[in-house]
Parts: sequence; structure tokens; C-alpha cells
Amino acid sequence: MPFGYAAIMELRHVRYFAAVAEQLSVTRAAQLLHISQPALSRQIRDLEEELGVDLLERYPNSIALTEAGKVFLAECKVILRRVEDAVEKVRRKSPSHRSILRIGFAATPAVEILKQAMRVFHKQHPSIQIELKDLSSNGIVRGVRDLKLDLGITIGVAPQSFEGLAMKELGSYGVTVAFPKEHRFAKLKQVPLAEVAKEGLITFTKSEHPEAHSAIRKILSGFTEEPNIVMECDGISSLFAAVESGKGVAIGFETMAKLAGSRLNFRPVLPAPPRLPVVVIYDQAKLSSAGNDFLAILAAVKLKSLRPAAGLLIV
Repeated sequence: MPFGYAAIMELRHVRYFAAVAEQLSVTRAAQLLHISQPALSRQIRDLEEELGVDLLERYPNSIALTEAGKVFLAECKVILRRVEDAVEKVRRKSPSHRSILRIGFAATPAVEILKQAMRVFHKQHPSIQIELKDLSSNGIVRGVRDLKLDLGITIGVAPQSFEGLAMKELGSYGVTVAFPKEHRFAKLKQVPLAEVAKEGLITFTKSEHPEAHSAIRKILSGFTEEPNIVMECDGISSLFAAVESGKGVAIGFETMAKLAGSRLNFRPVLPAPPRLPVVVIYDQAKLSSAGNDFLAILAAVKLKSLRPAAGLLIV
């Protein structure tokens, strides 16, 4: 190791390189780090000069990790994790400090598993506060990317939306249709998808829940070329209110019934489409030890209606 090496390579160089390597984009990394792109590029080149190796392959419109870059990224993740753990341990020594674990969730897929996981987590970590945020799918992804959330529990029908983030499948739920009490479907034990396709459909806004629209099209692909979406809602409460008022029916997770109570009727659909996956997303390099503990609990929770992640609807 050359004399003066430690004085030149600082922790910020490790953070900067890890951000660029994970994003594979200096532009996106600079935005996440809140520094200018030229300054970030200079820092990475200074690091390469100090190490005496190229960490990145640079192309006109993209970058890639060299073999040395891949090795260095793995070591950077270990370093950053150790630093975060050290900071957390020091903070816990302060009597005024209380750790916070921030979790974003989509209500319908998370309604069962989140409650169970929190119960177990609180027993193991009574001093750690959990901060919950009920968000749209895109809001959850943005929160995790911007490090405003530690974990996000959401629907996983469009995993390409989670590029650059780690994703773990927690299980899956069957597809159901929600409709008003007086609707013609009330007489049926199962509702044919051919009949659902004839109805006006209520779903979430496409701008914040694009996967909901993709899933509906996939589910009804054999019965209609273009689903008749008559209304978009920004949340589950407004969706239930719209269905209850008779404006249309809604396709979604079977757990919708746990949130709606007795306001609406719910039936499984026929033929049964592939199940809808529930996933947790996170930034592996930035996840705290508390986040990892909660992640392990989520993976271990066993619920009767949350079946293993197999035969999933991926769009």
C-alpha cells in the first residue's frame, strides 16, 4: 500500500463508487448523492488513479464494471455496512436515541404479512420504532431508491420496475373481483372472466400504479382486447367507495376483502389466472441491520392464504 494512500482514499470515495457501480450511471448516481456529475466523475477517476486500476469500462452511452470493479464493489458494500452498523451501535448508546425502521407498503398485498411481521419484530427489537407509509407502487419504489424508505412491500407483477434494487418474493395471492352487494355477480360462487370483461372496471391511477393496469390487461387478455376502465383511483379507500357506489367492479388481490369488510362482495374468478406476487424491495448496500432482521422475519412469516411464490402473474 503506497504511503499516503489512506489519506487520499476516504469513505466518500467508497460511497461514490458504490453508487455509480450500483446505478451503472454517473448521472443517476450524482442525483442520488446530490453532487454534480462532473465532480462525481472526477472523484471516480481520482480513485482509479490511486488504486492503479480501471474500475469502470466507459462507452459513449453507458458504463460497465471491470473485473477489478466488481471485486471492489463487493468490498465497498462490506465497508459501508460495517460503518452503518457502527453508527447504529453508537447511537443506541444514547438514552435519547430511538432507531427508526421506515417501511412503505401497498395496503392490499401487505395487509396480512406486515401485521404479523411487526408483531414478531417488536418482540425482538422493542427499542426500534417502525414508521409506516401507505404509498402507491411508484411511491414505494421512489422511496427506496431515494433512501427515504428502508423496505417496500408491494405487488411484484412488473419486476423490471425495481431495476437496481434487491427484490425478494414473499408469496402470492389469488385474484378476486370486488362488486357492490346488489350486483348480478352476487348470485355466483365464482365469476367467469368473460363476464368480468363485460363490466366497467375501476382500478388505480396509471401514473402511480402502472402495474395494476398491466395486470388487468394480462388477466383479461383472452376475453377482451381492451379492458373497459371507467375510473381510476389514487388509493384503496377511494376505490372501495367507487365500487360501492356502483360505478364498476374491481380486479385485485383476494386480501381486498380484509380491508373492505362487509361493504362489498368478493368472488374468485374463473378460470383462475396466475396468482399475484407479493414482494419486498430494498437497497441491499444501504439496508441496516434492523432492516435485515425485518426482512428475515418477513421471509419466515407463514400465512394460510399467502402461498409460496410459484405460478405468478408477471407482466
